Amino acid sequence: MHCSLTGGGGEEEDPPDVVWLRNGEQLTYADTNQFQFPTGSDAWTIISTLRIEKVQLPDMGSYQCFFFLKVAVGCSLSGLPHFSVEPQHMSVVANVSLSLSCVAHGPPEPVRLIWLQDGSDFLTHVFCSSVPGLNRTSTFSCEAHNRKGVATSGSGTITVLPAQPQRLTALEVTQTTLALAWQPGFGGDYPIVQCSVQAKHAGDPINSEMIHDQNVDLPPASHLVAGLQPHSLYAVRVGCHSSQGPSDWTPWAEFRTKEGVPDYAPVNVSVALNGTEVLLMWAEPPGKLNGQLRGFMVEYSMPLLLFKKSPPPSSGPSSPPAFSWHWWYVVMAITGAVAIAVLMAVYVAKLRRKETRFGEAFEPMMESGELVVRYRARRTYSRRTTEATLNSLGISDELKHKLQDVMVDRHKLTLGKTLGEGEFGSVMEGLLTQEDSVLKVAVKTMKIAICTRSEMEDFLREAACMKEFDHANVMRLLGVCLQTVEIEGFPSPVVILPYMKHGDLHSYLLYSRLGDCPVYLPSQMLVKFMTDIARGMEYLSSKNFIHRDLAARNCMLNENMNVCVADFGLSKKIYNGDYYRQGRISKMPVKWIAIESLADRVYTTKSDVWSFGVTMWEVATRGQTPYPGVENSEIYDYLRQGNRLKQPPDCLDSIYALMFSCWLLSPKDRPSFETLRCELEKALEDMPDPQDPDEILYVNMDESSMELGAVGGRDPLGGSGPLCLKGLDSVTTVEVHHPNRYVLCPQHDSTRPLSDSLESLDMPKDKK
Repeated sequence: MHCSLTGGGGEEEDPPDVVWLRNGEQLTYADTNQFQFPTGSDAWTIISTLRIEKVQLPDMGSYQCFFFLKVAVGCSLSGLPHFSVEPQHMSVVANVSLSLSCVAHGPPEPVRLIWLQDGSDFLTHVFCSSVPGLNRTSTFSCEAHNRKGVATSGSGTITVLPAQPQRLTALEVTQTTLALAWQPGFGGDYPIVQCSVQAKHAGDPINSEMIHDQNVDLPPASHLVAGLQPHSLYAVRVGCHSSQGPSDWTPWAEFRTKEGVPDYAPVNVSVALNGTEVLLMWAEPPGKLNGQLRGFMVEYSMPLLLFKKSPPPSSGPSSPPAFSWHWWYVVMAITGAVAIAVLMAVYVAKLRRKETRFGEAFEPMMESGELVVRYRARRTYSRRTTEATLNSLGISDELKHKLQDVMVDRHKLTLGKTLGEGEFGSVMEGLLTQEDSVLKVAVKTMKIAICTRSEMEDFLREAACMKEFDHANVMRLLGVCLQTVEIEGFPSPVVILPYMKHGDLHSYLLYSRLGDCPVYLPSQMLVKFMTDIARGMEYLSSKNFIHRDLAARNCMLNENMNVCVADFGLSKKIYNGDYYRQGRISKMPVKWIAIESLADRVYTTKSDVWSFGVTMWEVATRGQTPYPGVENSEIYDYLRQGNRLKQPPDCLDSIYALMFSCWLLSPKDRPSFETLRCELEKALEDMPDPQDPDEILYVNMDESSMELGAVGGRDPLGGSGPLCLKGLDSVTTVEVHHPNRYVLCPQHDSTRPLSDSLESLDMPKDKK
């Protein structure tokens, strides 16, 4: 800001000094400059300049330059509105009113506020918004308008949670169980899918820990708490969940189980005889009485005394003989003989039967002069067995119809070692028996016990979706089968996919940089990976398919070093590292998601283009994590400020310009996958062939192999295979008749001379 004063003509001997004021107070440490120069014989002009390097909120106010001649000139610092209060993230109960605050200031005034709910106008010119109640999770923000322009506040997400359950009662109470029932609270647009029941001992601080804590699927809203002690007081509470999160717990409700019998009978029973009286004494039973003691029951009996007398001589008929044990021995012998005969018959039958794949066939025997073969089937077989198994999963009819054509007999699949495992499932190696061959496959399973029915449907819907794909750069589906999990008692779905020799692209890139034998992947190879992904995504977008989770970890590398786009929706369940939970929303890979998807959770093909740009950056940096140093929770603000991923050190300008175009703020300005594929193919054609041997180094990814040529795969450029020569005492290079170079990896034993190591190689002498 500038201030000037002209004077002279004998009015003052010396020109006056200038002092700057803000809101009437002198600026002591301000950055000011004052210049004086003559404008005539007795005239002069003073110019004073106040400089503010970076305008901050404390600099707001009215500024004046003050001359000691009592001449004042004023100006004001003004601009776009600034916010002192912005909407905050919060959780509310469905259909319960709430208040939101948003405050903005000038200058210049006045400032007009407009409330936005999910991007649409909600209220105008109010600082506090009273919302009558929400039934769905919404995002609120404000726009502040003055004559300088418009400023937008940060967004606050209001998550709608279900109301507290009501009417918790005990339908039936026994000695060891409580049959509970309750009414779930209102959840808005999100149905109540599950409730949690907790129980503990009431009024007993020693045993105050939870003795029962279990999730219950709805409906019905009831649960049986078992394993309780008789005549004991328990406290029970219930809380329910929707897809947005949990409700508040109900207050503790107390219930007492019914009485039971004492743990033990009375002890120390003694008898004292006193003439014609008997005095009976005992001690109270040990252990818990499990009720209130009402009394004791006493039972007694008179013993029968037998006296043996000599019979008097009598000539009359004798009395009948007493019971004889000889008959009892006869009965036992007959019973034993029958049992032995039955066992012999069973043994002979087992010798004569023959096990078949479908049951038991007995050897031929003669019946009515004809040979008869008896056969007993192991179980009933029907042509509708697959449909019945799918029916047992409880999935929709539409999904069953889509899966009917891809079902595979479980007996044709053999599972091997586990390739990768996560919280919700795993990927295993397997062998699929076909009509004339055995195919090595990858088998994707899910832990059915901890997954909901909707998650299982999503798992199978992914398989049904892959059934329609047929492209060299898109993972194809080989089949789906159902295996019975004996512990859980119901079938678990299994998805069969082609086996990818080199695993996922992200791990491959990381290993090339950080493995035991690092390998430099040439730029041509990296651009080829990008081109393969672009081809696959172009095919998917032509099918109107939105991936929503494109990243290097979700791209697979086959034995021909071709990239296939994979994991259409299941990756966040299997691999959990790069996913972040925003509030109570499900986990999202925020560093790969477009800025508009982070704000509104709306996905389009152009949001996949954004993710493709991040994937290109991953490939160009050979597996580095995007936005290093930026936390997941800070990504949205970081992008909103205009920041983007920086150009990798050895990335071509044309490739970075292409990936940067994927991150344009407006989705309609981003290129299509067809354009991206064409530009990448053109860039790949324009790149020179990698002739310089110092540029290319390969590593043997199979650590189990220690000798030259042990890996049967091909190198990225079509050579004989990426190799690592181990067992040498220093890092050096060996020139061979091959267009590539090989890395010699040292071992800890440095006593072995290099010549001995070279002699151990299975190579011609002229090439060693």
